[in-house]
Amino acid sequence: MRPAPLTRRLGLADAVFLGLGSMIGAGVFAAFAPAAHAAGAGLLPALVVAAVVAYCNATSSARLAAIHPESGGTYVYGRERLGEFWGYLAGWGFVTGKTASCAAMALTVVAYAAPGLGQPWRSLVAVAVVAALTAVNYFGVHRSALATRVIVTCTLLVLTVAAVTMGVGPHAGGPLVAWPGTGGILEAAGLLFFAFAGYARLATLGEEVRDPARTIPRAIPLALGITLVVYAALAVLLLVRLGPAALAATPDPIAAAVPGWLAPVVRAGAALAALGSLLALVLGVSRTTLAMSRDGHLPRFLAAVHPRYGVPHRAELAVGLVVAVLAASLDLRAAIGFSSFAVLMYYAVANAAALTLRSSRFVAVLGLAGCVVLAFSLPWTSVLTGAGVLSLGASAYGVRRMRR
Repeated sequence: MRPAPLTRRLGLADAVFLGLGSMIGAGVFAAFAPAAHAAGAGLLPALVVAAVVAYCNATSSARLAAIHPESGGTYVYGRERLGEFWGYLAGWGFVTGKTASCAAMALTVVAYAAPGLGQPWRSLVAVAVVAALTAVNYFGVHRSALATRVIVTCTLLVLTVAAVTMGVGPHAGGPLVAWPGTGGILEAAGLLFFAFAGYARLATLGEEVRDPARTIPRAIPLALGITLVVYAALAVLLLVRLGPAALAATPDPIAAAVPGWLAPVVRAGAALAALGSLLALVLGVSRTTLAMSRDGHLPRFLAAVHPRYGVPHRAELAVGLVVAVLAASLDLRAAIGFSSFAVLMYYAVANAAALTLRSSRFVAVLGLAGCVVLAFSLPWTSVLTGAGVLSLGASAYGVRRMRR
C-alpha cells in the first residue's frame, strides 16, 4: 500500500518566500568574496553567467513540476522522463549535496553569530542549531513557511539598509567590470551558482503546494527574479565601495563595506539568513529522502508521514542527524565546493528530462550545457570529491539491481 500523501498547505506567497529563504541566505553574505577571488572585477559577468544557467534550470524545473506535482523534484522528473537510474542519480546527488549544504549553513550561522568561538564549542553550537531547525520542520511545513517569511523579511531589511549606506559612502575606485579570462569567470559563476540554487526547494515541495500546476511555475521565476535583482545590486555596490582586490580578500565583505556601527547588525542579519537557508534546505532534503524511500532507494521506514503534523517525520529526523554529524566534523569550504558540483549535476538531469517535453528545448539544452561546464570549472578537489560520491551512489544502485 502506498504511504499517505502530504498535506497541501502552501500558497503562492508561501512558495515564493520559501524560495527566497533558500536563495537569499548565507550566500549573499559569503559568496561574493570567493567569486571575486576567482574573477576579480569580472564578478559581474560571472553573476550574469550564473543567472542565465539558473534561469534555464528554473524554467525546466517549473515546466516539469507542473506535469509531475510530487515531492522529490528532479528525482521524480528523471525517473518519469529518463528512467529509474537517472532519477535515482539526481536524487542521490541532491540528498548528498544538499546535506553538505545544510552543514555549511549551520557552520555559517555559528561563524557570524559567534566569530570568536573555538572548538569544541563551535561544533556543539552548530549541532544545537541543526536540532532547533529540525524541530521547527517536524511540527509542520506551514510553521516552517511562517518562520521563513519572518527570516526573509528581516534579511531583506538588513540588506536594504546596508545597500543604502554603501551607496552614499566613499568609493574605492578602479574598474567596475573586467574580463580576467574565461576560466576565472566560469569558476566564479560556479561558486555564485551555489547561492542561486534554492529554487529547487520549491519543486521538492510539489506535494504540499496548493494547485501546484499553477503555483510552482509562477513561484520559481518570481523568487529567482527577486534574488537576481538583490545580488546584482549588491555586487555593483561592493565592487564600487571596496574594489575587486579588497572584496576578494575580505571574508565578510558586506560587514566590511558598511559603517562600523552597522557591522554588528549585518552580522546578525547574516546569521539569521543562514538560519533561513538551513530551514528551507532541511525541508527540501527530507522531501527528496521521502520520495526515494517510497521507491525503495533508501530505507522504506523513512517514508512514513506523521498522522498529526502531516510531515515526513522520520526522514526529517534522519536528515537532521546526518547534518548534525557533518556540521560537527566537516570543513566549510569543502562542503560548499562538493555541494556546488552535486547540485549542478542534479540540474543537468532536470534539463535532460525537460528535453523530453515538446517546447522550450533550447532553454533545456543551454541549461544542460551550462551545468556541465560550470561543474567542471570548479576547483579540482571539488570535482574529484563530487564525482567520487556520485560514482559511489551509482555503484550502490547497480548492486541493488543485480540482487533483484
